[in-house]
Amino acid sequence: MATGRFVSYLRVSTARQGRSGLGLEAQRSAVKTYLDGGRWTLVREFVEVESGKRDDRPQLAKALHLCKVSGATLVIAKLDRLSRNAAFLLSLRDAGVKFVAADMPEANSTVVGIMAVLAQDERERISARIKAALAEAKRRGTKLGNPHGAKPLQTWLKKHGHAQRIAGTIEKADAFARDMQPILEDIAAQGVTSNAGIARELNVREIGNARGGIGSWTDTTVSRLRRRLCPSQAA
Repeated sequence: MATGRFVSYLRVSTARQGRSGLGLEAQRSAVKTYLDGGRWTLVREFVEVESGKRDDRPQLAKALHLCKVSGATLVIAKLDRLSRNAAFLLSLRDAGVKFVAADMPEANSTVVGIMAVLAQDERERISARIKAALAEAKRRGTKLGNPHGAKPLQTWLKKHGHAQRIAGTIEKADAFARDMQPILEDIAAQGVTSNAGIARELNVREIGNARGGIGSWTDTTVSRLRRRLCPSQAA
């Protein structure tokens, strides 16, 4: 029985199918059948018109991003709606987003896991070929690596460790701000531009703040977020 918050992703392969709705209604029905009977909320639906051979899918990227910032689960009608590319599924798994296929609910832990292992195996084969090539280059006398060695780097890190921790904190804050930018743009597109208004909308959407808190956005925290993205937007 499905429970929680979900974001649905539907895909058709041709523009004609997208315009006519052919295939979309069947996918939408499959998702609804999977969800019905439980306590669930469909946060948003994303529709993609794209070939299954390509992995650059903007609507899927938006769906994954919304799942990431809201904690929702991505739900699709059929596993092949995502991709037949094992490497792409591996990157999806590593994105840390929960997802489920209505036609194969266990796929998120079995089938996809197997495909991810196959992708990892291919990556390891590539790595082995690169190492063999480097070994051959070294045998021919080509100098490899850092001529100064690791000790100078270790000394610098010990001396500047505090600065590194600060830099890491700033990097995390910047990454969170970049994740939030599409959400702010979507809210602005609805005519909400004030810090207080944006805070209310983020709380309504149950978008967590940088520390993961739900419902704790204020005009001050929104102002800081916007200032980090662009100082001119902080007002």
